[in-house]
Parts: sequence; structure tokens; C-alpha cells
Amino acid sequence: MPMYAFKGVAPSGKAITGLRDAESPKVLRQILRKDGVHVMSYELSRGGKLAKEQNARKGGLSRDVDLGGLIGGVKKLEIAVFTRQMATLIKAGIPLADSLGALVEQIPNPRFKTPLSEVRAAVNEGSSFGDALARHPKLFDELFVSMVRAGEIAGNLDEVMTRLADFLESSQKLKSKVQSAMIYPAVMVVVGTAIMMVLMVKVIPNITSMFKQQGKTLPLNTRFLIASSDFFRNWWWALILGLIAAIVVFVKWTQGKEGRQVWDRFALHLPVVGELVRTVNVSRFARTLGTMLKSGVPMLRALDTAKQIVGNVLIQAAIEDAKRAVTEGESLAQTLKKSGHFPPTMIHMVMVGEKAGQLEQMLERVAETYESEVDTKLSRFTALLEPLMLVIMGGAVAFIVFSILQPIMDLGQLSGPK
Repeated sequence: MPMYAFKGVAPSGKAITGLRDAESPKVLRQILRKDGVHVMSYELSRGGKLAKEQNARKGGLSRDVDLGGLIGGVKKLEIAVFTRQMATLIKAGIPLADSLGALVEQIPNPRFKTPLSEVRAAVNEGSSFGDALARHPKLFDELFVSMVRAGEIAGNLDEVMTRLADFLESSQKLKSKVQSAMIYPAVMVVVGTAIMMVLMVKVIPNITSMFKQQGKTLPLNTRFLIASSDFFRNWWWALILGLIAAIVVFVKWTQGKEGRQVWDRFALHLPVVGELVRTVNVSRFARTLGTMLKSGVPMLRALDTAKQIVGNVLIQAAIEDAKRAVTEGESLAQTLKKSGHFPPTMIHMVMVGEKAGQLEQMLERVAETYESEVDTKLSRFTALLEPLMLVIMGGAVAFIVFSILQPIMDLGQLSGPK
């Protein structure tokens, strides 16, 4: 069913804008007239794109229609909230199409509201919920769609949507923890770099200019400091360009197959950081696989999706090997153990789950265990990183101060009484 972006006048006389699906412009006017809205203008919207193009050409609709979509797009938290609300409505016995209609009306973000309206229209036309969601892969990934399809087949869509909401919220929580832990080091690096640049470009040249006027032989460390300052002052632009070029080359290299493997292997072998990377990826894998299996998704498809959630290609390769082994009837735990990328505790719990027929429950326990371990490892990482960065910055400042004071003290000794 087409989606229209309209501009009209409410019964109170206030100008309003919005989105509404209707079979034709005539039906759109009839629907809005029942609500007491007098339509002034309307534009056909397909995923929000056409309306924006026409609006840009004609100055058509109010900014309110597109503002939410232009700022930030659709957040994961919005999808999680929608999923939990859908689970609540379906559990209450409200039909799927009616549940979608109720939620679409209260979503303020047009970039999310328009695709959901199209999902509702597809469901009304007889499409399954999973197939309708699959038409919007940027919002609903393979994991989301696979679980919804499994829930529809098993007749427990409300339970599946609840598990999906829990999964999205826990994934976002884990991501937020990692990002929060990286904020302090990033700020320290930026501030420290800015202070050093100011010292090297502005402060040091003014102080060391008097040393050059004396014509004396300066200590090696002072000569190095002056040369470094001159280099930074004259070639700062080349340093910035070189840094940008290095970042671009590094990103391109890590996007390639060989470069990605080398970098991911290096990350896993780093002290402290390697264990943190491994723990984060193991918790993601266990949470995804456990959630999908509990929702009724077949093992092979669940392994395929869980592999895509993991960010390290070496662990992805281990999961792919496990998938092939499971296809041949082998144990999942034994195959994961052979890779050497999964901790013994997880292997043991998966093995117990396979023997007891409770693999889904064991995987969820693994996820909970390693998600809590991520907190501990992040605390250790930041506790180690903070003093290390302070020592590095303090050492740099101490070197600068010593290199400036040493020739001053030497000059004082030379001019003193013999």
C-alpha cells in the first residue's frame, strides 16, 4: 500500500504534517477527513526518499517530516523498544497487523516510521511478518528476520520477540561498556597530543632562541629537542597529511582478506587487549547462538548468523569449521576446542549442554558469564592504561623541562666564580 506524506490543517486550525498509508490520494483525503484534518498537499513517499527529493525541489512539506530521519537515522535502542512493545501486544492477543498499526502511529522518527508502515501494509496484503521485515535489511538483519520466521512457524512469536528485545538490549549494553572504556584513553591521547604540539611549535622556540644566540655547544638532548621543534613548526602540515594517509592505508589494508587476518591475529595475541577481544567475541557468539536456538532456528543457520556477529575473522573461521563438522555429525564442543580460540570453560559448558540436551540454556549461561567477565577485564584494562599514559606524558614533559634547564645550569656554572 502506498505511503503519503501530507500537510494539512487540524480542526483546531493548527497546521500539521505526517505520514499515512492509503490506496490512493482520494482514500487518503477520506481517511484524514474522518479525523477532521483538511489536506492541503500530499506527496508519495517510498521509504521516505521520494518525498525528500520533491520537498527539496519544491519546498513542499514542513521540516518536521524529515528532521527525525536526517539526524542520527534509526538507533538500535529504537528497534529494541519496538521489539519489546510488539512482544507485549502480541502476548496480549492483539492481531499482528493491529499491533503494527498501534506502534507505527506512536513512532516519531520518519526514517523508522515509514519502513514499519510498509511492513504493516505488506502484512495486511498477506505477507508473513518475517518476509515483510526482510525487505528492510538495513533495519532488520538476518538474525532478526530468522528468529521472527522461526517464531511464526512455531507459533511463539511473542516469546521470540521478547528474546530478541533482550538480545538487542544486552548487545547494546555490551557495546556501550566497551565504548565507555575507550573514551578516557581517547581523550588523554587527544589532549596530550595537543599540549605537546603547542609546546613544540610555540613555547620551545621562544625559550631556546637564546641558546642559539650564545653560540655555545648545547647538550645532545637539547639539540634533539630544538631540531624536533623546528621540524614540527615547519612540517606540521606534512605530519597531519602523513597521519591521514597512514590511517587510510591501514583501513584499506585491514579491509582486505590477508590484512584483516594478520591484524585480527595480532589483536588476539596482544597482552591484556587480546583476552578482552576474545572474551567480547565469545560472549557475542554464545548470546547469538543461544538466543537463535532457543527461538527454534536450525543449528546450521544459527551458526551462520552467529559467525557474522563475531568481529574477528579467526574466530569466524573456527565457527565455519564447526558448522562443517556439525553437518557431518560431529560435536560442536569438540570442533570449537580444536580451533584453540575458545576458552576451556566455554567448551566444557557446551559439551555438558550437548550431552544433557540443554545446549541453548548452557550457551545463555556462557554469555552471561563472559559478559560479566568483560566488565572485569575492562576495569583492569583502564586501570593499567591510565597510569601508563600518565607515565608517558609525564616522561615527555620531564624530557622537555630537563633539556631546557640543562643548558641554563651549564651557562650559570660557566659564568660563576672560578
